[in-house]
Amino acid sequence: MRASSVCRLATRKSPLAMCQAETVAALIRKRMKIDVQLIPMSTTGDQKVDWSLQDKGGKGLFTKELEHALLEDRADLAVHSAKDMPTDMPNGLALAAFLEREDARDLLVLRHNIQTPVSLASGSPRRVAQLNSRFPEIKWMELRGNVETRLRKISEDHQADGTVIAAAGLNRLGISEFPGLTFELLAPSEMVPAPGQGAIAVQTRISDKDVFAMLGHSETEKAVSFERKLLDSLGGGCQVALGVYLNHNFLNFFHEKTGILQFNLNESSEEELVEDLKRRIK
Repeated sequence: MRASSVCRLATRKSPLAMCQAETVAALIRKRMKIDVQLIPMSTTGDQKVDWSLQDKGGKGLFTKELEHALLEDRADLAVHSAKDMPTDMPNGLALAAFLEREDARDLLVLRHNIQTPVSLASGSPRRVAQLNSRFPEIKWMELRGNVETRLRKISEDHQADGTVIAAAGLNRLGISEFPGLTFELLAPSEMVPAPGQGAIAVQTRISDKDVFAMLGHSETEKAVSFERKLLDSLGGGCQVALGVYLNHNFLNFFHEKTGILQFNLNESSEEELVEDLKRRIK
């Protein structure tokens, strides 16, 4: 990092991204005793609101511009939702830390008085595949926009009967209820979260990785690093229905070829588990 008393932090402009950036900034001020300048940026994923993330492949659409800012020394670190981060890292960049994880679960959002929805909005193959067993006749569609925009499209515009949202995002925004909607938390045994879901990732240049390592939470780093290792080993991405969630050495796993599986990592090594899952999804 530059010999400066100010740390330049790149972030997306959405309310949730800004909230996450402020969380990281507060931690930097507390632990590193330096000031922070937020650099809000618009990414390709933010600009192309008419794109289908499922068709285009969502990984990288929300990170590339922030990574370019790091590589061009216009920022010292970038803040991302860990679940949005591709496992392939541009040369010269590294993940320095994962902050303590928020609630990793998904939340089913339905309009009031809707018991059995006819339509649900999600562009996530993982969410679609897992909820199809509960709602086999459902019609799926995709809604883009920030969290509150999507909630309004359900509650006010009735563009669908409901949607699925990461609980962590609502918690960080302080949204515990929304007019016209009901919220149902989905257990990881019913809806396995995406790798890294609920965690904030701090990305830096490799030369600065050790500088920001103190921001990390050890238990979260262990879990998310393993989830990303599985994602990389099994070839997952935004277009693959894959869920991985490790909590206290207990793993919930979902793949479109296996359904939901559960493993105790105290009973087998990480390497053995990776090889076992590779065989199962061939």
